[in-house]
Amino acid sequence: MENQIKYSQTNEDSKLNITKVGPKTSLLFFRIISFFLVFLIWELAGRSDISIAFPPFSKVFLAFIEMILSGEFVEAYADSLPPLLIGLLITVVGGVIIGVSVGLVRSAEWFIMPLLIIFQTAPVSALIPMLTYIYGISDTSKIVAIVILGMPLVALNSYKGIQSTNPSLLEMSASFLASRTNTIIFVILPSAQKMIFAGLRLGISGAFIGIVLAELLITPTGIGDLITYNRFIARYDKMFATIVSILAIAGLTLSLMRVFEDWLFPKEKN
Repeated sequence: MENQIKYSQTNEDSKLNITKVGPKTSLLFFRIISFFLVFLIWELAGRSDISIAFPPFSKVFLAFIEMILSGEFVEAYADSLPPLLIGLLITVVGGVIIGVSVGLVRSAEWFIMPLLIIFQTAPVSALIPMLTYIYGISDTSKIVAIVILGMPLVALNSYKGIQSTNPSLLEMSASFLASRTNTIIFVILPSAQKMIFAGLRLGISGAFIGIVLAELLITPTGIGDLITYNRFIARYDKMFATIVSILAIAGLTLSLMRVFEDWLFPKEKN
């Protein structure tokens, strides 16, 4: 009897592993196919002489390899990464603290929420001249632009996660006479974790957009300088290669963030 139970459990575990591996494999396959189709369409469109400023993907790929080997990307990202990392740190820590605080303290919602909504909807490109006037042409202006773009997304998602806590869980904690601190730590925050991490991913995306906008509109340094300079000398293959590098790094960062989220909060625990 015990052997039959162990055999049935082994079969169930193997079925679960098959179901887990199967969707992941098929998802990876469809992602590869989608990238292949996009690059194929790009190659055909670039060779159809739509515009001289739109090179085919093969030329962009060769320029990408050339810029890696020549060290152009290393120099550019060495200038862009410090303000990006500082802005990301402020965005992540400040956004989570503000969002959780607003969600827990009802009186703070009336004061802070309108500001978050305004900054989320405000066109950052229109605010760049004001930032330049206040902070000058410096890394501080870049950091502020990154924070303006990313922090509202993190804060609003954290706030929504706190507000969407299941009322039955709150009633259960109250019935067990749990303190406010224990309710926040063991009930509210675990319930809001998925929304908070979704906000972190959006905030990281906003930070990458912010650093590119800042370097294009405030001061032509780093990645912005590569895009502007290659566009000026009509090296459109290198210009698109720089844009592809930004997309690749942003996509890799978000993928690592998703892997870390799945490792930290497995689906079985949610």
